[in-house]
Amino acid sequence: MSKDHSAGQLLDLLGEERVRQILAATSREPLSAKGLSEECDVALSTIYRRVEEMVATDLLVERTQVEADGSHHSVYESNVDHLDVDIEDGTIDIRMQVREDAARRFSRIWSEIRDT
Repeated sequence: MSKDHSAGQLLDLLGEERVRQILAATSREPLSAKGLSEECDVALSTIYRRVEEMVATDLLVERTQVEADGSHHSVYESNVDHLDVDIEDGTIDIRMQVREDAARRFSRIWSEIRDT
């Protein structure tokens, strides 16, 4: 599955050190905002701002993690599988390949079946 985003928007985000740190950390394992704050050694408020932008551009996905005691909190996971940057005829185009989990794959396949 791939999605197109504004090349400028993605390049601006990826140009920020904190965004790259968050993306690298969440590519290893899903982390809470607090976990990201500790991993990246940055204020929680900064993490929340960056995470919000990253979820909006599909760089991250937010999931709910339920603990054994019934409590729950959000965790964030890298959603990027691959980025392609094409520079041609005076334009810059970025194509992002996002990870496709089982639920998304099922939805896509079901939608394709219904459309035929």
